[in-house]
Amino acid sequence: MSANTLEVNRTRFRFDDHEAVWLFGYGSLIFKADFPFIERRSASITGWSRRFWQGSHDHRGTLEAPGRVATLIETPQARCKGMAYLISPQVFEQLDFREKNGYLRFCTEMTFDDGRHAQGLVYIATPDNSAFLGPASESEIALQIATATGPSGPNADYLLHLAESLRSLGDHDAHVFEIEMQLRLALGSCPRALNPL
Repeated sequence: MSANTLEVNRTRFRFDDHEAVWLFGYGSLIFKADFPFIERRSASITGWSRRFWQGSHDHRGTLEAPGRVATLIETPQARCKGMAYLISPQVFEQLDFREKNGYLRFCTEMTFDDGRHAQGLVYIATPDNSAFLGPASESEIALQIATATGPSGPNADYLLHLAESLRSLGDHDAHVFEIEMQLRLALGSCPRALNPL
């Protein structure tokens, strides 16, 4: 599958009869809500794990030196904490462009902190997209993140903001926090890396 999913997403779901739709964010959508929303609530989804296995050629890296950003990997019994946004269907035009580098919209059930449930959408970069980088050790991922930068800024900023946001949500994501620790070590020993702290 091509990394550019802009046109594919425009045909995947139509919301002409909906006034608002829930969107679940688990990466930069947690801390960078640069789109209009009606309501915002912390939530989680089950059966998925957050992993830094997707390449970023358009936001946190380049074609020559891609960064690494979060996607979701199917994991039975896993729980992924994030942020849910109630948005107007018109907002998907902006979001489809933002998430165009390999991410597709999927339906999901989300659980809010008060135990209530709602159906909504989530963007996931599946392994068959051409920007998918796949598994690597947390230290290898951190080294790639330490030196990558793109139009949206240093890849390190993305990871550090996500880790801090997860802490504020009371979540412990061992994968993210291990990469964060390795990244801080790499930034301390890599003079060419931009230290965002």
